[in-house]
Amino acid sequence: MTAQNLKMRFDPRTVRHLGLKMYSHLPAALSEIISNAYDAYATKVGVILKENKGSPESIIIMDDGIGLSFSDINEKFLVIGRNRRDDEPLNNPLFKRKPTGKKGLGKLALFGVARTITIETVQKGKCTEFVLDYDVLTASKGDYPPTILKNNVDTDKPDGTKLTLTNLKRKSKFDVSGLIDSLSRIFIFDPNFQVAIVSPDNTRNILNNEHKYATIDIEFEWDVATLETVKSATGNHKEISGKLITTKKPIPPSSGLRGITLYSRGKLVNLPEYFSESTSSHFYSYLTGWINVDFIDDMEEDVISTNRQSLVWDDPEISKLLIFLRKIISSIRGDWRTKRKKEKQKQTEKITGIDTQKWVGSVPDEMKPNLEKLLEALDGADVSESFEPAVQALHSIVPDYPLLHWRHLHPKLKNRVEKYYKNKMYGEAADQAAKIYCEVLRNITGSKLDGRALIQPIFAGKPPRVRINDFKTKSDQNIQEGQALLSEGLIAGFRNPASHDAIDTIVPSVFSELDCLNILSLTSHLLFRMDKAIVDDLEYFKTH
Repeated sequence: MTAQNLKMRFDPRTVRHLGLKMYSHLPAALSEIISNAYDAYATKVGVILKENKGSPESIIIMDDGIGLSFSDINEKFLVIGRNRRDDEPLNNPLFKRKPTGKKGLGKLALFGVARTITIETVQKGKCTEFVLDYDVLTASKGDYPPTILKNNVDTDKPDGTKLTLTNLKRKSKFDVSGLIDSLSRIFIFDPNFQVAIVSPDNTRNILNNEHKYATIDIEFEWDVATLETVKSATGNHKEISGKLITTKKPIPPSSGLRGITLYSRGKLVNLPEYFSESTSSHFYSYLTGWINVDFIDDMEEDVISTNRQSLVWDDPEISKLLIFLRKIISSIRGDWRTKRKKEKQKQTEKITGIDTQKWVGSVPDEMKPNLEKLLEALDGADVSESFEPAVQALHSIVPDYPLLHWRHLHPKLKNRVEKYYKNKMYGEAADQAAKIYCEVLRNITGSKLDGRALIQPIFAGKPPRVRINDFKTKSDQNIQEGQALLSEGLIAGFRNPASHDAIDTIVPSVFSELDCLNILSLTSHLLFRMDKAIVDDLEYFKTH
């Protein structure tokens, strides 16, 4: 067999600019190789991190994809800038995946983190292994022949590719949790594609979509595809999907999670942002999530930046997408306010024991706006420790049904009339008050009379048959006389009209809510006076 050579064709400056500068961070570099494995129809990818005495030694990336033949390596892998979509099918029958790679620059990514890359790949029983050396490569002019270790040799190994990175540029220990966090944000993971990070202590960490938001406390979620804005859309916008999330507390700016991340074909194409001209509303500090915009990869024009960090928003189609994304976020903004208000009410009731919605609903209309403003001001971002005592203090000052509460009614009266008052049955409440007063008078005296016929003999005589004081001084006598007159006035002014006419005809045309409250106050005053009542002529009531 004629000896074959491998040859990379390039400008050395390309490696420096695209390898070193664009992929100097490990997550970005590994994401390119993981994407290559996905495009090679792998089901599993393992990233093995090795250290020697606490210092990074090597990184091994293994996949079970279809591998590369010798000709594939030479004509495809080693050609920088090749658009794989030009000569490969868009869908593989195994998983119907569309390739994520497009610019042909991913193979340079590893030079951002290592100076030596050993690649072993197997396809259909043939194995090829070669080494890429950064120093030799960048010293070359035009062509670079990688060092071949195995040249298309027979093997019983399964298909797949293994990359070993040595001479690492990193000197500090691997930040495994940080790497997992970063990679989880770069991908929307396909259920048929598993990525595992094996830490230096051999702990196996499987990446999944839940890792993205593991550090935040999710409060509400929206399925983008089910939003009315998307369901009623046309064309490409109808195919948009994803998940929008709001949190219980503001998302720390340092977390990198504020805003919506855009993905195409499962890979990040635009870092989190709000797509809004104004983000002054505190709503945005609670917003995160992702949206799949796969259609942009089907566009003839390449609208994804080289480093896949942003879209070309000046493109006409992408400008339309921007407007549509604003509509999506706007559609959940109002829903978020409604949901959050209800949730806050639940939290407040749980913590303080006060149903704020019922409370606000019970106060007079003119008081409602100010009470709502006070509650919002006290609430702030969270139901905090200071919120509970503040709300309880405010509730003690302005309780449910404050106009009734502030009357400080007699206990014998309050509990029996408040159910009528709270149901806005003002006539019935006042009628009950008069009946209760008469009932108390009968209990004190033993009389079986009612109305004015009950009142007049009770307070008649000098001294009267029932005294509310010592009846010695002129003031005592005036107060006693007032009790008698007010008692008769209560009966004549309300008890009798309520008895002689249907209540619904005199309320509210004659007796309003204020009339009711005034009658209740008057009755309460009379009852408190009667608490000190002394019956001087009990025999009279036994015989009359």
